[in-house]
Amino acid sequence: MRRICLTLVGIFILFLNGFAQSSKPVDTVYESKPLRLDEINLVSSYYSQEGNHSAVTGGVGNEHVTDLSNGIDVKFVGWDSKHSKHTLGVGIGIDHHTAASSAYVSKTGASGTQGTRVYPSANWNVESIKGNSFGIGVYYSGEYNYTSFGLELHTGKKLSSNTEINGKVSGFFDKVKMIYPSELIPASEVVQTTPTTITTASGRTIRSGGGSHDDEEDNIPSSSRNTFTASVSLTQIVNTRMQLSLTTDLVAQDGYLGLPFHRVYFTDGSVHVENLPSSRVKLPVGFRLNYFLGDHIVLRTFYRYYTDNWGIKAHTVQFELPVKITSFFSIAPYYRYYTQTASTYFAPYEAHTSADKYYTSNYSLSALTSQFAGANVHLAPPAGIINRHIPAMDIRYGHYIQSTDLYANVITLAFTFK
Repeated sequence: MRRICLTLVGIFILFLNGFAQSSKPVDTVYESKPLRLDEINLVSSYYSQEGNHSAVTGGVGNEHVTDLSNGIDVKFVGWDSKHSKHTLGVGIGIDHHTAASSAYVSKTGASGTQGTRVYPSANWNVESIKGNSFGIGVYYSGEYNYTSFGLELHTGKKLSSNTEINGKVSGFFDKVKMIYPSELIPASEVVQTTPTTITTASGRTIRSGGGSHDDEEDNIPSSSRNTFTASVSLTQIVNTRMQLSLTTDLVAQDGYLGLPFHRVYFTDGSVHVENLPSSRVKLPVGFRLNYFLGDHIVLRTFYRYYTDNWGIKAHTVQFELPVKITSFFSIAPYYRYYTQTASTYFAPYEAHTSADKYYTSNYSLSALTSQFAGANVHLAPPAGIINRHIPAMDIRYGHYIQSTDLYANVITLAFTFK
């Protein structure tokens, strides 16, 4: 927690001076105005997880994970001569995590016990005076064992004063580094070795143990993974108290959909690399209903049904109850319940046989139930958190438990600058 606070304080100092200057008089909405800084959002969170079904060691072993995440999003707003509102958002996030199971990616000591993920993003949206909108987003994420590049197009249309339909299409193009457990390299195929790589007789270069260097890691071959999503949502204001929406997504994936360092142990004691189909289709359908119980209480409910062609069917139910204590202080407890059936390709440690074409011991594909509960505290005092340029702060805590004996805690701090 001390690291989180120090990170936030450092970023605060950088931006407070920029906001300390007085703003120019605001022009009317009906005049063309160039993009100007509207707000900055800072988010910092700490996540800690414990469990004993690591996929790296075949469905058994330590699942201890910690993750420190920091992100900043900057939003610019402007209007053109047609009275359309333009919004440009840019952001970057940095996660630093450690995982106990990463030490077993290679039995001989390959690196990877900790890693850093960097994920910048940019999105642009234009909204007409009638409420119709169109936008585009660009995303990137990179870590030691994968890179991902994403594109998104989204549009929205007002069907009436109370009804709106939105659509989105996106594509994410990933490269997964083929970092194999070193003990799975057939000794008879090895023709050349180095401290960090092995070239087999077939010409395939794979990772061995014994340390690593950045320039050598760049030579590890990669496999592609592509994800395409088409989403449609319909939102309806029923009356002054009730609002509902229906959302459906169609997700198609192709390429290498497993991870090369996930081990699978068969009934005969032999060990193999996780093997999954090269395509997957997912179909989630969600329903959301918000109801204003009064001036100070809102009931937010959500249900989602999920199915895919890997044999998983799942249900999610979520409730959130924001309560406005005062004009500048509110608390929102929430609870989520989730249940799923097992994938056709899942079996626990030493349960797969040589007759199985596809196999995994990754417990995220097992039959399970989970619960996630916590609360969000929102503060927005009239004078601001530190001064009027920091009008709001959120503190969110959640506790997660899963029927596979996994549990986790996460705490998040979020600040808004104006």
